[in-house]
Order: sequence, then C-alpha cells, then structure tokens
Amino acid sequence: MDDGRSEATVDPLDRIDEIIAMVEQARSVPMSRTNFMFDRGEMIQILDELRAELPGDLRKAAALLEERDRIIDRGKREADRIISEGETEHARLVSVNEITVSAEHEAARIIAEARTEAQRLREEVDDYVDTALANFEQFLTRALASIERGRDKMHALREIGTFVGEENERPLPF
Repeated sequence: MDDGRSEATVDPLDRIDEIIAMVEQARSVPMSRTNFMFDRGEMIQILDELRAELPGDLRKAAALLEERDRIIDRGKREADRIISEGETEHARLVSVNEITVSAEHEAARIIAEARTEAQRLREEVDDYVDTALANFEQFLTRALASIERGRDKMHALREIGTFVGEENERPLPF
C-alpha cells in the first residue's frame, strides 16, 4: 500500500492498525455477513513489511539495554573515581601532622559526599532505565495485543469458511 510514507517512518503498530482497518472495511461476500473479500497481494505485502520492521524495533530495544549498561558502568566508574579521590585526599591530609584532626574530618566529608553522589547517580540511572523499559514494555504489550486481535479475527474467519473472490479464483487456504 503506497501512501507516500517512507518505510523507515512507519510504526509497526500503525501497520497492524492498517491491517485491522482493511479487514474491517473489506467488502462482504454476497449472501454472507461473515465472509469478506480483500486484495490478497496487498495484504501479503503489508504483512511482509510488518515482519521486516519488527526486527528493527527489537534491535532498538537491545541497543537501549546496552546503553543502560554503559550508563551504569560510567556511573560506577565515576563513583569509584570520586571515592578514590576522597580517600587519596584523606591520606594526604592525615600525613600532615599539624592538621591531622581537621584533615580526617574533611576527608570523611569528601567520602560521604562521594558516596551520596554515587548513590544519586545510581538512582538516576535506575530511574532512566526503568522509564525506558516501561515505555518499551507498553509498546510491546500494545503490539502483542494488536497482533492477537488480528490473529483472532483471522482464526474466526477461517472457522466460518473460506473467502471466495472472483468466479475463477481459488478459495483462500485459510
């Protein structure tokens, strides 16, 4: 179905909605309320396009998970660096005899700040990843529900009987 949209911009859920709309708008077979006719080639083309688009969305999900892991690793490295700097600063201040007490307090403060910052970064990363995964879960849930509705309709139609097109055309195999 060529409606001017490029292949890369069509959402798989839109494709599924398009298929459902085709089934809902198909002409009824004369003398039947449940059988209908549609262009087999057009339906197969749309289903082939949908099949080609879904792996791209799955790759996007995998890339999102990889990005999450990179963000978490970066956060851990930054936290370790901050803690290491705090501990280094602590050791340097302790080695100076005149300011030993002051240095211990300052180092403890730096370490506490580093741990607080590290925890904050971890929580931000967790929130980001949770939101991204929740969005992806919603997308997959909607896609699966649409697919299930389409399949249920097709199964119901298959149980009712075959579709008959023109007089010399063979009935559909489902």
